Amino acid sequence: MSALYRLKGLEYSYLWNKQQVPVLKGIDLELEKSCFTCIVGPSGTGKTTLLNLLGLIDTPSNGHIEFSGEDVTHLNETEKEQVRLHKVGFIFQAFYLIPTLTVLENTSYFLPSLGYTHAVAQKTAMETLDLLGLADHAKKKPLELSGGQRQRVAIARAIAKKPAVVLADEPTANLDSVTAEKTINAFKELQKTENTSFIFSTHDSHLVSFAKSVYRMKDGQIEGRA
Repeated sequence: MSALYRLKGLEYSYLWNKQQVPVLKGIDLELEKSCFTCIVGPSGTGKTTLLNLLGLIDTPSNGHIEFSGEDVTHLNETEKEQVRLHKVGFIFQAFYLIPTLTVLENTSYFLPSLGYTHAVAQKTAMETLDLLGLADHAKKKPLELSGGQRQRVAIARAIAKKPAVVLADEPTANLDSVTAEKTINAFKELQKTENTSFIFSTHDSHLVSFAKSVYRMKDGQIEGRA
């Protein structure tokens, strides 16, 4: 199977008190298409930063990122935005839902930009909410929901556009065990039916148990497969 990502010598640092602080230190990694991959390791070891680089949110200090056969390391911001819009779904720990929009509107938010008509966007969003057990909450606003429900809306928004890859930062952290199980099953169904790739940063051992590949990070480096 061809590679989804190829990372070569990937480094990332930030400036603090006029000094560069290293976060990622020379990561070499290849991830296949239609993967179900977990990245594990202690908090603060660079897992979220790695996801941000994979999603072209941050730019590496050194090294290269190849995504679906294209070197995307030095794309300009407009080009990165198009890759994110069309090919990448994000699930953030902070949710980033729009509080003035309904659950349905949040879920369908990106679909018109992808050419969906209003009717098709609404239908697709409702089907996605139903997959995650949220159809009955479609007309509610985010502040009317529990933390776990908001987490699932964020997941619905990420997967509704059927991206090539979903990058998820602790996607089950706010879910009870039953809901987490249903959500993981929804991820696996999308992997099977849409060939969607999933890359998770997680501390959830149950989610890890479903992964085909698990990579352990420590001190900004990939230690190896767990």
